[in-house]
Amino acid sequence: MNLYKSFITSFLLVLISCNTTTKTIESTKEKNQKMEEKNMITEGFVAGEISFSKVEGDCPITIKIEGDNGTYYYDPINLTEEYKKEGEKIWFKFAGLRRMNRCVKASPINITEITKRN
Repeated sequence: MNLYKSFITSFLLVLISCNTTTKTIESTKEKNQKMEEKNMITEGFVAGEISFSKVEGDCPITIKIEGDNGTYYYDPINLTEEYKKEGEKIWFKFAGLRRMNRCVKASPINITEITKRN
């Protein structure tokens, strides 16, 4: 009987230990993501997501931004093939362009720096 109790106790300790390790890893991931976000914003990057559209009159590819005042879009004129993936999360810096919009919902921009976001 004592062997059985020892086994159960050991099993429960291992189970609790694994659960604690998983929570620690998740917590560390969240902290790293928040730190990355803070650093990128400090360096002047904007968080965005690549969005495709097949609607007539829309830009075929835009960068979707979730801002404080809602969702808005940019029309990147120089987005490289590497980033042309639906839902690709990116950090980018840009310069606005003084030219006519190619579509109604998005303002044209020139990307000056870009990197994938976790």
